[in-house]
Amino acid sequence: MKKIFIVFISVIFSLVIITSCKKFLELDPPYTQDAENYFQNEQEYFRALTGAYDLLQGMFVSYWIGDIASDNTIAGGESVTDTEGLHQIDNMTHGAVNNELRNLMRWNYCGISRCNFILEPKENEINFASKATILAEAKFLRAFYYFELVKVFGDMPLIINKRIGNDEVLSSIRNPASEVYDQIEKDLNEAIVVLSYKSESSHSGIKGRVDKGAAQALLGKVYLYQNEWSNADFVFSDLINSGNYTLASDYTTMFSKSNENNSETVFDVEYSDGEGGGYNCLICLEGNLTPGYQGIRAYEGAVYGDGNSYNLPTQDLFSSFEYKDPRRDVTCLNLDNFISNNSPGSTYSIGGGGHTGLFNNKYIKSKAEMSGLGDNDLTSGVNYRVIRYADVLLMAAESSNKLGYDTVALEYLNLVRSRVSLPLKTFQTNEMLYEDILKERRSELSCEGHRFFDLVRTGKAADVIPGFVVGKHELFPIPQDEIDLAGGNWSQNPGY
Repeated sequence: MKKIFIVFISVIFSLVIITSCKKFLELDPPYTQDAENYFQNEQEYFRALTGAYDLLQGMFVSYWIGDIASDNTIAGGESVTDTEGLHQIDNMTHGAVNNELRNLMRWNYCGISRCNFILEPKENEINFASKATILAEAKFLRAFYYFELVKVFGDMPLIINKRIGNDEVLSSIRNPASEVYDQIEKDLNEAIVVLSYKSESSHSGIKGRVDKGAAQALLGKVYLYQNEWSNADFVFSDLINSGNYTLASDYTTMFSKSNENNSETVFDVEYSDGEGGGYNCLICLEGNLTPGYQGIRAYEGAVYGDGNSYNLPTQDLFSSFEYKDPRRDVTCLNLDNFISNNSPGSTYSIGGGGHTGLFNNKYIKSKAEMSGLGDNDLTSGVNYRVIRYADVLLMAAESSNKLGYDTVALEYLNLVRSRVSLPLKTFQTNEMLYEDILKERRSELSCEGHRFFDLVRTGKAADVIPGFVVGKHELFPIPQDEIDLAGGNWSQNPGY
């Protein structure tokens, strides 16, 4: 969330990990005021909101897990010990000592704590024109961070409207996932009432701030993950009927920097390529690290820049696309074919972490989008598309199908197919339509971080993921360090 919100407010928010979050920030005057006397004007609220958005940078972990844990991609990289946690997740051998899972938990709770800082009761309340909108956005962000946690770990400590310090951690327990979902729904419903669609409100011209459509789409997704089909259908129908979104006409340019914030954009994480960065603090970056990490190792040739060969598509994914589906080549770069046809003489290296001959073409380092600042593997300004309108249509098709509204479900499915000029589906049976919708989700959304969670929630993970154990791998283990820091109060997930 960096392209516009580039003011890093470390003087206010020094809480980088959950275990370092404190109720009183130890800062020396005269450089800033203490946290207890903050929130005296609109500008301070806005700066705090900027800090809450800032943790969206950590989305890359759950994005990688969403495909690497599935049949879509392998971890890749320099070696099997290069980001070892991703290789463990790839092989379904992950346990409670895993840096990627620990980062995911810490960063999302840090985001929650920053939202709570804004939303906690204050003795000296002030009012201003944009306050309701700022609070609504903070509620959306808190809901988003909790959703990232509950879909990965299940039951989670639920702490709201207060900063998360050592006392809160030591006294907390893992609340049932149902209670976490209830709070997510509450936050999103309250945000929806306040927020406007982007077409109705410019947010003072600032791109990247969430709006009513983003809150509706996330709420519908939350209902979908709980199999609450009627609630999901109601929310998706309202969003679709608003007329505020349409599918972008050209799928082949969907993930380019020049095509950001198009008619299909529901919720993006914004990034800036105007600042360098380093590997010592990935959560501190202003740029999107995934295109560089997923770039071609030691590549010298046309179009693409070199990278680290992470998150590589599988042959199974490549072969799953229908004949002449243009989304295959947008998703999967067949490098040898590309070199042969477009850049003869180009060279590249193969990483020891695995090689499929395919690269993630949706988020990949290109020469045209390289900033030249710092390490180009870390400074991409390309947005991460968290929720696209095509995703909304397919989720709406799924909920309609589950309710028996197959005519509507088929209409939504065919809208997505017609955009890429594929033959329209015709109705056969309710069950066959359901399978068509799920297959379309893979073709449309692969390498965007959704696949593993789709397989889990639809009960299909064990059928396609080698090593997947039913009753265990639907959830990931609670990091052991976090259990220890909580005084042993947090139970571990089954099987770990």
